Amino acid sequence: MKKLFLLLTLLLPLVLNADVSTVKNVKPVAATNALLAEWKGPYGGVPPFDKVRVSDFKPALETAMQQNLQEIDAIANNTDTPNFLNTIQALEKTGAAYIRVKSIYDVWSSSMNTGDFQAVQTEMDPKIAAFTDKIIQNEKLFHRIESIYNSPEKSQLTAQQQRLIWYYYTNFERNGARLDAAAKAKLLEINQQLAKLSATFSQNLLADEAGHILYLQEKDLTGLPQSIRDAAAATADAKGHKGEYAILNTRSSMDPFLTYSDRRDLREKVWRTYYSRGDNGDAHDNNQIVTQILQLRAEKAKLLGFPTFAHLRLANTMAKTPENALHLMTEIWPAAVSRVHEEVADMQAIADKEGTGIKIEPWDYRYYAEKVRKAKYDLDQNDVKPYLQLDKMREAVFWVAGQLYGFQFKEIHNLPTITPDVRVWEVSDSNGKHVGVWYFDPYARPGKNSGAWMSEYRTQQGLENISPIVSNNSNFVKVKTGEPVLISWDDAVTLFHEFGHALHGLNSHVTYPSLAGTNVPTDYVEFPSALNENWLPTPEVLSKFALHYKTGKPIPQELVDKLEKSKYFNQGFKTTEYLASALVDMKLHLAGSAKIDPGSFEKESLAELGMPHEMVMRHRTPQFSHLFSSEQYAAGYYSYLWSEVIDRDAFEAFMEAGGPYDKTIAKKLQEKIMSVGNSVDPADAYREFRGRDPKIEAYLRAHGFPTDTKSATGQ
Repeated sequence: MKKLFLLLTLLLPLVLNADVSTVKNVKPVAATNALLAEWKGPYGGVPPFDKVRVSDFKPALETAMQQNLQEIDAIANNTDTPNFLNTIQALEKTGAAYIRVKSIYDVWSSSMNTGDFQAVQTEMDPKIAAFTDKIIQNEKLFHRIESIYNSPEKSQLTAQQQRLIWYYYTNFERNGARLDAAAKAKLLEINQQLAKLSATFSQNLLADEAGHILYLQEKDLTGLPQSIRDAAAATADAKGHKGEYAILNTRSSMDPFLTYSDRRDLREKVWRTYYSRGDNGDAHDNNQIVTQILQLRAEKAKLLGFPTFAHLRLANTMAKTPENALHLMTEIWPAAVSRVHEEVADMQAIADKEGTGIKIEPWDYRYYAEKVRKAKYDLDQNDVKPYLQLDKMREAVFWVAGQLYGFQFKEIHNLPTITPDVRVWEVSDSNGKHVGVWYFDPYARPGKNSGAWMSEYRTQQGLENISPIVSNNSNFVKVKTGEPVLISWDDAVTLFHEFGHALHGLNSHVTYPSLAGTNVPTDYVEFPSALNENWLPTPEVLSKFALHYKTGKPIPQELVDKLEKSKYFNQGFKTTEYLASALVDMKLHLAGSAKIDPGSFEKESLAELGMPHEMVMRHRTPQFSHLFSSEQYAAGYYSYLWSEVIDRDAFEAFMEAGGPYDKTIAKKLQEKIMSVGNSVDPADAYREFRGRDPKIEAYLRAHGFPTDTKSATGQ
């Protein structure tokens, strides 16, 4: 995972908010602003990345928001009796200019967030949020939506149309449409503050990642494989430190260093620097921001009639309540922690045998885990990495998409991109019919969020026959021109995962944009992506695409067998570091209006859980961007576990049939899951695919945990 992915914000994003007056009185800008223009070019138009000027964002957003509010007012003030066409469908057709501008703005927020843009973001995020509040708080509009929702004539509409009515009604209601004037004003004020705080949180994290680079000499590289040395040298060279080696303060740089470096002192330094992001007591410290965000969210939830923010956020998810999500997490937690203790014992035994006299600490975990892997399974990940070329793994995800969904990929060389490193492909179906466009932005750079994610530049919709445009974004370290980028097994899994999100967007076949693509509940959106990971270790993929970067020979069966035997390896660490983050997230958002000190709360919560001292949660609170850069995963980080339970259960449907490439199951997956977006309730969609609710046993088997737990998600 990494797995922070970003979705295109549509007309009614459940986002934060700010001062409306600046939107209301703005003057239209000249037509020369490229951000406001309709997208030109092939495939129904593509983003004009080559014409973007940061100075254009503010006037473009303000003009687009003004235009959209005028469209909204026209619908709200319509004197005709409210019906689906003149209100709900009319809403689906509004905001075209805003959606285009906001799509590109989001790309800059996540991928080009340097100094000049940060000033724009600080000013505009509150204004964008205020714009959303103004729509939600339009009483005339809500009354029209409510009357359609309660109309007996609703039953005569199609199932998708009824679902869309429900979507609008519940979104408006849960975001304050029923509040009185004073409460609406208070909600607006809260949302303004939240918008500013979230933008600052993100910028602080970017500053800490960019501002803490460890430069090393060759003598400091003991234990590091050549591929990591080469990447570190290339990074240092690009930053003006030729002859040195740079370890960035990002997960993609930190993780391999901690895995292979023999220098325990440097491992500790890298570990402490990485896990101290946002927590250094300086100008970029996020602790006070976290405290403020949590208090404001708790206040917001009470205004909206919910006991806590967690209850507000989960109301329209598959889990429905925080209690259901906690139940699933606490069922898995004991088995995961027990496995950690076993893993630590194995590592300590090796350290003792070496006579180091050390006790395993968090900065030792990855290093000694790799030694255990070699000792127990005779598997060295450095033996696997030469077979995992980034370009070949990209070809592998294409091939799997072809086998499952009939997709074909053709690279396009003449479309504008945000940097020359971005590559673009047209996606077609098995008959050569255009499906969509896929962008790939693989490399790390200043101003780009760390990790990996998927973005939807344009959501599919049948209402106006619009095809999707999606992207995958990673942070691989760029190497010398002409040399292949070699990635780890975990990186390959992440690549398949994020491409699963892209496939969810590309497969969409929905009439209304608000229900299309990846616009599904957070604890369901990770299901298609997690599911796609299952095809990486299949023999068909490994034999065709896991090719040695020098010899071109496929990965030896002996090495594949070792990978299979070690599939349960380190599952305690991976599951526990994730679950710790998910549990602390939920506890933070169940705490109500109490003033929380993030450091103390994190420490006390982990102690109550019995967190092994040899590790920390995957995302410490002051750097937990899933929670505090936006509300996307706030009280929702559990979603990865929820979705993986569904994913493992779904993949067993393939294995119970003809295997991972069974055409009948693949067609059913495409028709019942991948193409329907949120036009069908996710629980109903899964039952249509599987014939029943998901069960937890497949997840437990996949992780090598005991299978005596019998509950299913949602129960």
